[in-house]
Amino acid sequence: MQDTKKELLKITGNIIKKYRGIKSISLLSNEIELSKSIWSEVEKGNKDIQLTTLWRISEGLNIKPSELIKEIENMLGKDFSFLENNSNRSKK
Repeated sequence: MQDTKKELLKITGNIIKKYRGIKSISLLSNEIELSKSIWSEVEKGNKDIQLTTLWRISEGLNIKPSELIKEIENMLGKDFSFLENNSNRSKK
């Protein structure tokens, strides 16, 4: 599960960084009242954030939270799961 979590965090960070583009972390973190260090750790894939923080980040990036989540889902692939036997669960 640890590798699965790392993959999710890394992809989330990469997508957030992509949407941030050339805007500075300082500017965006001030706009949404999130520390620069937390924003940086999120982009590096080192910080597991709460849904409320992800929501604020998406608003700061001017995208809907659902669009951000959808892009994360697409990058992870349809077989991504935290459950070890997810394929068995769907057959029940």
